[in-house]
Amino acid sequence: MNQPLRAPEAKKLLRQILDSGEITYSQPHAIDRMKQRRISISDCLNVMRGGSMQEAEYENGGWRHRIETSKMVVVVEFLSEDEALVVTTWRKS
Repeated sequence: MNQPLRAPEAKKLLRQILDSGEITYSQPHAIDRMKQRRISISDCLNVMRGGSMQEAEYENGGWRHRIETSKMVVVVEFLSEDEALVVTTWRKS
């Protein structure tokens, strides 16, 4: 997979992964932040399905995409063409 992906390509790939691939959650960071911020896996999935995909940013050795709704942000990194990693998530103030 050639990275960084443009936002439309990343959104398309994420939809494919949501349909037939695997979503994993960074441990302990993403899991801890989800608990701390009272964000469920369902919340994350809903943001990934319906949110607006931002252009990739290179951080901590990987290309990361923010997916945003009016209330939440989920940051993902594509590990392969069939796996995405949720790096972190937060609620907008």
